[in-house]
Amino acid sequence: MRAFREETDFEAYAAFYASDVTRYYGGPLTREQSWRTIASMMGHWILRGYGPWAVEEKATGDFCGIVGLYNPEAWPEREITWAIIEPKQRRGFAIEAAERAKAYAIQVLNWRTVSSCIASGNQGSIRLAEKMGASLHGRLHHERHGEMLIYRHAMP
Repeated sequence: MRAFREETDFEAYAAFYASDVTRYYGGPLTREQSWRTIASMMGHWILRGYGPWAVEEKATGDFCGIVGLYNPEAWPEREITWAIIEPKQRRGFAIEAAERAKAYAIQVLNWRTVSSCIASGNQGSIRLAEKMGASLHGRLHHERHGEMLIYRHAMP
């Protein structure tokens, strides 16, 4: 997990967000919109002191997606977020990085509660949240993302 780098991350990120697979993550997006979302995630670190990281495969250096802590304006609460690009899905990157993000929230930021807001119907993310010990806590309707499920993560 590391900071985003435009020269190594943007093309894979923009290609991923151009696909319909990202309907659960606010996509599909144009290249310009993809660039703006990366810029927003980088700015999240400056404004909040935490944010999403780029996930990099150690063996290849390939960009795998994003995982981290997220709470933009008007978001329901602080969360662990993830989006792994298609060629890197189902290889354990999301859970490994999400568990590290959770540990960072607990150990470094001293959070006592954290959730994941998951688009209704995103079975892969629901399974991941449940594998991490999270349970369904509530639902909300987000103006841009539609129905979202709030999964509360078990904390020590």
